[in-house]
Amino acid sequence: MRWILILVYAVILFTCAIQLNFLGLFGYSPTKTDIVLPTLNVSSELYTADSVLIGRYFREDRDPVAFDSISPAILDALIATEDVRFYQHSGVDFRGLIGSVISTLRGSDRGGSTITQQLSKNLYKTRYQESQGLLGKIPGVGILITKYKEWMTAFKLESRYSKQEIITMYLNTVSFSNNAYGIKSASLRYFNKFPSQIVDREAAVLIGMLKATTLYNPIRNPKNAFKRRNVVLGQMLKEGYLTEAEHTQLLKDSLGLNLNYNDVTSSNDSYLRTAVEKWLDKWSKENNIDIYTSGLKIYTTIDSRMQRIAEDNMADRMRELQNRFDNVWRGKTPWRDKSGEVVPNFLEDQARNLPIYKTLMAQHGNNEEQVFNIMRQTKEMNVFTWDGMEKRELSTMDSLQHYLTMLNMGMMAMDPYSGEVKVWIGGINHRFYKFDHVNQARRQAGSTFKPFAYMTALESGMAPCDKYEDKPVRIEFINDKKENEVWEPKNADWNFSHQQMSLRWAMARSLNSVTAQITNDVGWDNVVKMAHKLGITSPLASVPSVGLGSNDVSVFEMVRAYAAFMNKGKRTEPILVSKIVDANGRTIAEFESEQKQAISPENAWLMSYMLRGTIEEPGGTSQALWEWDLFKDNNEIGGKTGTSSDYVDGWYMGVTKDLVAGVWVGCDEQSIHFTSSANGEGSKTALPIYASFMEELYKHPELGVTFGKFPEATVDIKKSYLCPSPRIRVQTDSISTELDEFDIEMPDFEEITFPDIIGPEL
Repeated sequence: MRWILILVYAVILFTCAIQLNFLGLFGYSPTKTDIVLPTLNVSSELYTADSVLIGRYFREDRDPVAFDSISPAILDALIATEDVRFYQHSGVDFRGLIGSVISTLRGSDRGGSTITQQLSKNLYKTRYQESQGLLGKIPGVGILITKYKEWMTAFKLESRYSKQEIITMYLNTVSFSNNAYGIKSASLRYFNKFPSQIVDREAAVLIGMLKATTLYNPIRNPKNAFKRRNVVLGQMLKEGYLTEAEHTQLLKDSLGLNLNYNDVTSSNDSYLRTAVEKWLDKWSKENNIDIYTSGLKIYTTIDSRMQRIAEDNMADRMRELQNRFDNVWRGKTPWRDKSGEVVPNFLEDQARNLPIYKTLMAQHGNNEEQVFNIMRQTKEMNVFTWDGMEKRELSTMDSLQHYLTMLNMGMMAMDPYSGEVKVWIGGINHRFYKFDHVNQARRQAGSTFKPFAYMTALESGMAPCDKYEDKPVRIEFINDKKENEVWEPKNADWNFSHQQMSLRWAMARSLNSVTAQITNDVGWDNVVKMAHKLGITSPLASVPSVGLGSNDVSVFEMVRAYAAFMNKGKRTEPILVSKIVDANGRTIAEFESEQKQAISPENAWLMSYMLRGTIEEPGGTSQALWEWDLFKDNNEIGGKTGTSSDYVDGWYMGVTKDLVAGVWVGCDEQSIHFTSSANGEGSKTALPIYASFMEELYKHPELGVTFGKFPEATVDIKKSYLCPSPRIRVQTDSISTELDEFDIEMPDFEEITFPDIIGPEL
């Protein structure tokens, strides 16, 4: 009795010491609160505004399901293989434990842990370093303490939850390899089925993996998985879950994998997932919520149908542009400096940034010559093309050149009144180009920046009918080095007409000469201030050329700024997320755009009228839009093309009564670009993407974007703006042109289009 009492007291003291983590010797043990409220790291889901699932955030790809959503075949296979007395014990199966000890002594690897014990291990990470105390570092002692913790935790779980709840929690927490956590993720990953649809042979594969997820992974080790599946089927026969005939037939079946599950990913939703994550960063920190583990439903403002139209259109247009680009440089080296000379060692310098270069340098004693010899050796590899993934015989250097010489793009479309972002395309393919060209990339804006100079003029008191002469300009100024400098901008066609032009006509033709005069008159510091007021947050150098778009900006900023022209002068902050719902279905956050008056409503309306001029005025730079079916029902569109120096960047900004959109096209490396206005200016690269997108969008009025005129002004327009420009007449027998020296009534725009004879614009 004495020894029995000593043993009992020792067990009680040992139990208390473990529970209290006495002197830090035993490590953490789950508390009563932990048992009542077990925590699962549940993935959050990302939805479009029309409730289409487009992505997930997770550290463990886990999506819990209820007991009645799990196939009986899965439950049978699990109990037969892992814990045949699951419904008889109270967390620890002492009879099974004794049997496992005997089996181990006989050389078998039969385990003694119950499903409840395994659940305690999965839920509370009992075998992780942070759960170990000082005694855990002693071989043999550590595993004894850990096992005892799991026993105690198993008893606590059994006292708190039903058997159905325990087996459901277990199947929702266990890992199935390939980043599939929980039975739903595994069922979809390996068989493209929901757990309720899984049959016996499939259940045997999944449950068989639990013994060793890598060894019995049916993708990596199909032979091992096949053998293990048959072992599970044998256990199901032994425990009466299968008949002899069923067992015999199932043994003949293949693994039956179906790896075609589309894990809600496309070429662009990864850009969107990343953008939403950044957009929610502040909210997550303020509310102490981790979107990767909280099981949220995050509803974006993106319209999946509009996004799909934009993505399909982008792919078609970029395929054409890439073919054009490849033809321009066929047989020639495309990376050139400002003078047109080939950049020496360009490809080698790019290769030095690759991880493979650093790995090879470490393996070959920093012998760069040897490393580059290896990187120039050809091998079969898959490369991304607009015709799909292709197998080619290429070297690492060839592959690098292939990806560097692919054109990229960024596109964003937004409701200018609500601020809701409807379309977000961060690049041509997130797998190969991680950089988001909507809000991360900043590129020279070119002439899309000119409206900010004209808006500064309007805000200073000028009117659209005020006139400037298209003439040579010479501006003297002191640069940032405190040196005297002279700037003499040229028009894109290097000609000056010496014509008196209204502000609307000059902006429509995108004349550098007039824009430079306006910038000089209103002050380039004020143009910078105006751009910042409207929503440009990138640093802007205050120089005479600022009005011509010499600074780098993002598509995101430009769309935000142009939206103010349509929204009565209010700067409207774009929103990517409309609401967030927690795991219990409760809406925990809703988002609306912040709006602030940036410019007067009168001048905002006048700018929208001036943006229409690029289509309506003689020689307007957006007149290529007439080639598309965009002008039914007196539809009105405003826009602005833009092209940076050397045709590095092509832009188009478009506004309608319902939508503001921005498109950028170019190569990531700025030394690789088109060579002429005929193939590389914004009206030839970005404008067609915008135009074909809008053409297709107008075919779906149910999406909320329809034909129609711009909104009427809501305030009195006191400034003069109705000043028709002279028509440009083209003589068929000569390349010369003539201008009428008087104003005439403009014809109906549905009856006539104006040829763009002014030439390319920058």
